[in-house]
Amino acid sequence: MLEVKFSLIAILASLSFVDSSNILLVFALPGKSHGILGDGFVRLLLAAGHEVTSITTYPTRQLHPNLTEVDVSRNLDLSPDKYINIKAVLDKEIDLNNITGLIHAMKNLGNTTFTNENVQKLMMDPSQKFDAVIVEWLFWELSSGLSAVFDCPLIWFSTLEPHWMVTKLIDENLNPAYNPDFMTGNTIPFTFMQRVAELCKQIVTSLFLDFTFVPMEEKLYQVLFGPAAAIRGKSLPSYHDVRFNASLMLGNSHVSLGQATRLPQSYKPIAGYHIDPDLKPLPENLKKIFDNDTTGVIYFSMGSSLKSKDMPEKLKKELLKMFGTLKHTVLWKFEDVLTDLPTNVHIVKWAPQPSILAHPKTILFITHGGLLSTTETVHFGVPIIGIPVFADQFNNVDRAINKGFAKRVDLSYTMADDLKVAIEEIISNPRYAAKVKELSLIYHDRPVSPDKELVHWIEHVIKTKGAPHLRSPALFVPWYQKVYLDLAALILIGLLAIKIVIKQLFCSKGRTTSQKKNN
Repeated sequence: MLEVKFSLIAILASLSFVDSSNILLVFALPGKSHGILGDGFVRLLLAAGHEVTSITTYPTRQLHPNLTEVDVSRNLDLSPDKYINIKAVLDKEIDLNNITGLIHAMKNLGNTTFTNENVQKLMMDPSQKFDAVIVEWLFWELSSGLSAVFDCPLIWFSTLEPHWMVTKLIDENLNPAYNPDFMTGNTIPFTFMQRVAELCKQIVTSLFLDFTFVPMEEKLYQVLFGPAAAIRGKSLPSYHDVRFNASLMLGNSHVSLGQATRLPQSYKPIAGYHIDPDLKPLPENLKKIFDNDTTGVIYFSMGSSLKSKDMPEKLKKELLKMFGTLKHTVLWKFEDVLTDLPTNVHIVKWAPQPSILAHPKTILFITHGGLLSTTETVHFGVPIIGIPVFADQFNNVDRAINKGFAKRVDLSYTMADDLKVAIEEIISNPRYAAKVKELSLIYHDRPVSPDKELVHWIEHVIKTKGAPHLRSPALFVPWYQKVYLDLAALILIGLLAIKIVIKQLFCSKGRTTSQKKNN
């Protein structure tokens, strides 16, 4: 009995012991969905007993003894939300798929973030030490300089499905013959022309990055991080070495949402980690709507960046009229007041999306197709109608269509009729609901939940001093060796040498024959 007591005490002691680490998070992009992803990291790492310093555009002001927030909310002045609105997109006043403009915007964002006085105070304090820095990637790699300043492992976080621009940081570019660029909207299998377009997109963008953008970032890297390194008595390593020195990449992806992609050991898919398993109950106004419903609820939201209130008046009226013809309850996330609502239509300025999607009466989700929304709909098993507008939304929606749980409606002034056809198709055809339930099973059927995996791999990097065993050998092989250009050159030289020898032999034989004839 005494041995049993000692064993119990030992077990309890081991459970209560937490090897606390000091972790720096960088989620400085101005976009509410990025803030949600950053909050997920904070919540999980604090719960695991770690100390967290968070460089964030959306400070929560929560009082936690292990949390320090570095406020860069001024980054909101650079937010695309200021000029992205549905009417401007409809009227083609802006080009949201201009990759060059987007990359330059990220350069400006990096400069603004690291010249912020709060970030400068953190970097210029030589007493600050971290065990790892976790950086959100979205066209900017400047944040990797923090790992050089604080001399700690670097962990990338990719907000998108795996694509060539992120995999090259930890391994090599994905093959464009069967891996789409996240902005092209192509889905596999590609046609011949799509395959050519994907190859050209990757080559042209790579050339722009390598010869134009990266040199600009390299100059900023020296200016922004050089003084912080100097105050610690060291010089900065090359920007190339820092960018490609990541220990790990955590990806907001899962095979149930995307495609089976060849990935290195240092890439870990953790899609769904941001969904708090402790779902909050519906607020009273929404609970009443769901309680009174008898036919099923359709939830409509264009996300956090795009706002339904910015739709043209004519389109709003046509959507309301169309929704009014449905026998189902429609819950529309709308940021303003709408009058003359049909009896089956309800609007809410703020919607607890996970709690709504988790409700058994929710039968359809009309969405812009952002990856967080797509992840949540598979998590809870609800079919969707996607209305993609920019960036990866087209790929997300088209993948969902290929997987069998979605319909797509293009954003237009006359989309109300198309939307009604899509609604009737999904609700009347049980295969959409059945397919999303099947994918939801695949999504949930993991050895461990994504929140636990997130914490595990971060701790693993810290415990193993940068996890060098996970690093791909592709990072250390020159590009010409990867494509065997040196072998091709050797073979070519050999063939030329053989050709010259043969030519010399024939010439020599010809001269000998000629001399014999002359004699």
